This record gives sequence, C-alpha cells and structure tokens, in this order.
Amino acid sequence: MDQTSWAGKLLVATPVLTDPNFTRTVILLLDHGDDGAIGLVLNRPSSLRLAEAMPGWEDVAASPPVLFAGGPVEPDAVIALGRARPEVFPTPEWSPIVDRLRVVDLSAGAEVADAQVEAARVFVGYAGWAPGQLEAEVAADAWFVTDARDLDALADEPDVLWSEVLRRQRGDVALFATFPDDPSLN
Repeated sequence: MDQTSWAGKLLVATPVLTDPNFTRTVILLLDHGDDGAIGLVLNRPSSLRLAEAMPGWEDVAASPPVLFAGGPVEPDAVIALGRARPEVFPTPEWSPIVDRLRVVDLSAGAEVADAQVEAARVFVGYAGWAPGQLEAEVAADAWFVTDARDLDALADEPDVLWSEVLRRQRGDVALFATFPDDPSLN
C-alpha cells in the first residue's frame, strides 16, 4: 500500500455520494490496509432499544440507548465501541482506535464493560471495502477523510454528527455542513 493507513480516521460522505446506505454518513475506520477497509457508520441509530435487544447493555450505553446500524455488511455482526474510563486506561491488552475509544468485548458482559468504559455504543453490521475500493472512492470525491475524536462515536445527537464534523473542518470543507438535502429545491 502506497499510502498511510486511515485506521482511526473518519470518512465523511460528500454530497456527491448518493448511495442510500451512505448518504450523509460519518464512518469511523477500524481497519485500513492492503486487504481493504472496515468501518462503522456512527450516525444511523435504529429504533430497536438496547434494553430489548441486549438486556443489561442499556446501562452502559451512550444516549440514545439503541442499536446503531453500523453498515450493510454482515447485518448479524455485533460490534461495540466504548470510551475507556481514565482510571483503567491504558492497559496492555487495549489498543485504542482514537484517544480512549476502543472495541468493547461483548462476551465479557455489560457489568465488566461498565467497570471499564464511561459509555458504549453497539452497532449491527459494518461498512467494508475491497482492496483499493475506498481509495478509489476518496479519489472520486465521495468521501472526506478527517481526524476523529473519541466522542464522535458516542455523539448524543447522531442525527447532526455529519454537520458537526464538517463544521469543525478548515477551509471550504466546512461550508458543506450547511449543504441542503436536496439542492434542486433551492
């Protein structure tokens, strides 16, 4: 691979990306390398409450305490992210994604997670790219690649995360934060 890995970065959909799976999405890349890329859509909450789907996890979850649609690949896969408590971070077995954000071991249970993380978010499915596919999409201006903050994955208002992330960018990219859903209506 000729470029630096984008693992730990955000992909922010540009207005030219019209695929309904990814329109106005913010994706945290968990892995990016010669074998492709894997990420989680951070701003697609579902209507399914964690208390119904995974009892006990609602007490650990960031608001809103619902399952999030992480992407269209493997919709039965479940992945959780959590922000480590400062008193337990860092530990040798943790590899942070961004700052204190890490993948949470769901098999350890909600009580263990609650002792280790301030808050967690649970995703079903993920976004995936074949080798070279993501790079081609970025070159075609479908995505902005930008730095992530650990709290992006736990945003309490995920519906405005796309605009918030764009607004904090420098230069002309910040202007996209106010881009209308349908520019033909202007």
